[in-house]
Amino acid sequence: MFSYVMLGAKDLEKSKQFYDAFFGALGVAPGLANGGRYFYVSDTGTFAISAGASQGADNAGTTGFAALSQQDVDAAHAAGLAAGGTTCEDPPGWQDGGPDGQLYIAYLRDPAGNKICVLHQPA
Repeated sequence: MFSYVMLGAKDLEKSKQFYDAFFGALGVAPGLANGGRYFYVSDTGTFAISAGASQGADNAGTTGFAALSQQDVDAAHAAGLAAGGTTCEDPPGWQDGGPDGQLYIAYLRDPAGNKICVLHQPA
């Protein structure tokens, strides 16, 4: 169900030090830099920290959900809009995922304002 979890960090480098140590103890490699974010990738999912507040209008606090196809992303985005959500960022489409390659992504805010993402990553 989940593809990643991203949390905000007021002091990104201090948070990176913490998570490098924390995840290192669990056998996960240090965070990979991508803009103002660091990604921690494992066989069971991805965790990220992003420069910003702990919740809000930026990418901090985004929860990502995995989809099996581009069509599933579009369908989930449409269903979310129909159920009272609002679109945010770019319209659904392909984006460069950096170290993850190409991703088909759609972003929404739920009725409470929480930012969510649904994405498909081809094999």
